[in-house]
Amino acid sequence: MLPEPANPAAVPRSFAEHFADGRPPAPRERLLAIEAPIAVEINGLGYAVMMATPADLGDYALGFCLSEQLIASPAQLLSAEASEVPAGGWMLRIQLAADDAAPLMERARLRLAEGSCGLCGIESLEQVLRPLPMVEARLEVDDAAIFRAVAALPALQPLGQATRAVHAAAFCAPDGTVHLVREDVGRHNALDKLLGAMAHAGLRAGEGFIVLTARCSFELVQKAVLAGCPLLVTISAASTLAAQQAAAHGLRLVSLAREDSFLSD
Repeated sequence: MLPEPANPAAVPRSFAEHFADGRPPAPRERLLAIEAPIAVEINGLGYAVMMATPADLGDYALGFCLSEQLIASPAQLLSAEASEVPAGGWMLRIQLAADDAAPLMERARLRLAEGSCGLCGIESLEQVLRPLPMVEARLEVDDAAIFRAVAALPALQPLGQATRAVHAAAFCAPDGTVHLVREDVGRHNALDKLLGAMAHAGLRAGEGFIVLTARCSFELVQKAVLAGCPLLVTISAASTLAAQQAAAHGLRLVSLAREDSFLSD
């Protein structure tokens, strides 16, 4: 596991708090979630620049490579090293086994990394809307388990509670017990960190379900499908393409999940 830098997730900042009832402004200190450019270099080639929180970068490196389909198993990632850049931001250097790096080399030469979503720079619409496998895992999850997971998640988001500025991704057992949580300013990054943490822990996506504190965009569905997750629960609504891709590939999608209701196809 990659060593984590000191205090990587949030920093304090002073504010003046203003009040609607006419009281004079008062000094207030709050923690702000760190958002920084993370330059991802794989086998010596610049691959992407992601805006992310520089915490759990070992999990992020593995989850990112799995989600990008650069590797098929954790063993193919030989090393990952993160270092802070004096001018600002972080460099995440990933080394893949030489035999697994050929597809990466071709993609990296064609790709321009211009955004934080992980899609910018892909050279064609065909690659954005790449063919996905069907989710083979089948899991019986009752409504009570979904409500249980959604209700439990806020207390398991320390960075979210401190900053009110980050997303969380959680892996849950079929009964709704939350096993793992990862947080990040980006919802895509939070999910990649979770998938990496699951791989490090030997947890199979097909044996539980994922909860995201985000709207459900289609790239989150893609990541869940590629991981083999049978059920994705999101706190906010789904987009049209997310709903279409989930239905087409055997992923059950639950959206607008609250402690008292949710939407499901």
